Amino acid sequence: MANTTIKLTNRAPKQPIRRLPATVDLPADATVEHLKVLVAKLAGISDFNRLGIYDPATKKTLKNLKARLVDEPNVSAAKEVLVKDLGPQISWRAVFVIEYLGPILIHALVVAARPYMYKNGNDDMSTTQWLAFGMIVAHFVKREVETLFVHKFSANTMPFFNVFKNSFFYWALSGLLCAVSIYNPNSLAARADKPALDLVGLALYLFGETSNALVHLYLASLRSTGGTERKIPSGYGFSIVTCPNYLYEVLSWVGIIVVSRDWAVALFISIGAAQMFVWAKGKERAYRKEFGDKYKKKRFVMLPGLL
Repeated sequence: MANTTIKLTNRAPKQPIRRLPATVDLPADATVEHLKVLVAKLAGISDFNRLGIYDPATKKTLKNLKARLVDEPNVSAAKEVLVKDLGPQISWRAVFVIEYLGPILIHALVVAARPYMYKNGNDDMSTTQWLAFGMIVAHFVKREVETLFVHKFSANTMPFFNVFKNSFFYWALSGLLCAVSIYNPNSLAARADKPALDLVGLALYLFGETSNALVHLYLASLRSTGGTERKIPSGYGFSIVTCPNYLYEVLSWVGIIVVSRDWAVALFISIGAAQMFVWAKGKERAYRKEFGDKYKKKRFVMLPGLL
């Protein structure tokens, strides 16, 4: 099979890859990953994950490492790709582990430090406070397990400095802010005296967490390791919304709000839900674009009847 010559153009002319070759010769069936590896070698870049490869017309990232360049119409027509050095990288899995570890550690530390943080901090926590503690920590332990053993990531890495931005949301809001508020001896959870309400919140939480886990396991089964290919999901919740995993995530946090009676928890999941809504809208657009009439369009992407 004859080789093909691909022109390489700096995606960021003000921050060029100085040793970027003008062209490379590749087998006709070369993939995006093959191109990354070769360009990194020729440009003297030790980690090929630092390189971003972009469509020459749309300037969008070619995310699927397994995709053949010949199957990318704009690349095939122009015989060109755009290349950018994305800087030091860290694996997506590592970032998720760091994000979710923060709230686990912070909630445990705040509980341990109560006697030194609050007036009357030596008083025992209420049953409701302990229940809220267990629910939040269990949620993030579940997230850690899914990160390590369930989720499949479409990209190997992300820019290293993203870990600070991504972690701030979890460490500061669901971690420090929620912990300081919930375990305060004067919080609503500390004064709670309605066990029936706690049971309602716990039931909603368990339903949401279990359902969310089932959807994540199902979605993982639809994708090959390292691939970005899509299949039309169906079944548990997918008939009513685009992303039932987000629906169940919100429901589980509503359960935590009911138990904790806490404004900080409500603030955290409100901000999180807004971001999940943006992601869900993007997934709905992607499904419609890729599958056309084969895909049953959804009116609501996350919360039936609302969003």
